[in-house]
Amino acid sequence: MTLFPSHRRAALAVAAAFVACAALSAAAQGAYPDKPVRIIVGFPAGTGPDIVARLLAQKLSEGWGNLGVVVDNKPGAGGLIAASEAARAAPDGYTLMLGETGQLSIAPSSYNRLPYDPVKDFAPVSQVVTSDFVLLVNPQKVPAKNVREFVDWSKQQKGLFMATFGAGTPGHFGAYMFGDAIGQKPEPVHYRNTADALGGLYGGDVSGVFATVGLAASTVKAGKLVALGSTGATRSPSLPEVPTIKEQGYPNLAFTAWFGIVAPAKTPPEIVRKLNADIVKAVQSTEGRQKMLDAGFRATGTSAAEFAKVIADDTQVWGKAVAATGFKAD
Repeated sequence: MTLFPSHRRAALAVAAAFVACAALSAAAQGAYPDKPVRIIVGFPAGTGPDIVARLLAQKLSEGWGNLGVVVDNKPGAGGLIAASEAARAAPDGYTLMLGETGQLSIAPSSYNRLPYDPVKDFAPVSQVVTSDFVLLVNPQKVPAKNVREFVDWSKQQKGLFMATFGAGTPGHFGAYMFGDAIGQKPEPVHYRNTADALGGLYGGDVSGVFATVGLAASTVKAGKLVALGSTGATRSPSLPEVPTIKEQGYPNLAFTAWFGIVAPAKTPPEIVRKLNADIVKAVQSTEGRQKMLDAGFRATGTSAAEFAKVIADDTQVWGKAVAATGFKAD
């Protein structure tokens, strides 16, 4: 009988343990997901991020054998409460976040003390949709049918009061970008949520608001509010009759929002790849794409690397917009 020296026996034991762990890991990853997945959303039910998260959750659940995907709304502080919780979650693929432009690309420039690091604390998985904004006004309060009429009207008022859905959101700095384009300084009026902001618009407390097409489309089509212009490079498929603001003589004004899935940092690459493949399949399917379009969003579905680049590029773009305002929040 051949006897191995002690150091060889130890080496073989380590190798065997490594192979066993690798096999267990592969089996675990192959089974993912084997229990319900939670998607944290930093905004209330009925808002754009919530709508997108629920549409995505339904498609993912169907693809996973109706295993269950739970949308967990954690509104507050412009999405920062949700992002903070998601950043601290276990990196096992069972807690994700539907992140948006404000949380991941604007917040680093607009907050002095951010309770998370968008780069270090999250692993980008896939961008899900993009959305243009539209400039909304209350036709009972503002006698304007297009952007130029709104600009002329606003110059006769005591100020350009623009509602936002929270400090640090794209609508907040979009109002500043709009003011810069038309040569006026806006007065942002921050509301706690979408319903409150629209309430301010209906009550005549503010002149206008930049809202995502997904949120605005139904009220515009019902004639309750008027969309003066959209912020995209081209007209929105959901509101094709609304011209872009660029078309109306303001070529430098274009900005959009996006929503995408991120996981806590250190989530295993195999799980990120699995999530990415399933999200892209769900979003780019004929049914998934149409449902997103019906809700006012342009479906995308990108690679993790492409989404990471979107976040980084927009951090630079919005950083300049934030710096120009001098805004900083605690």
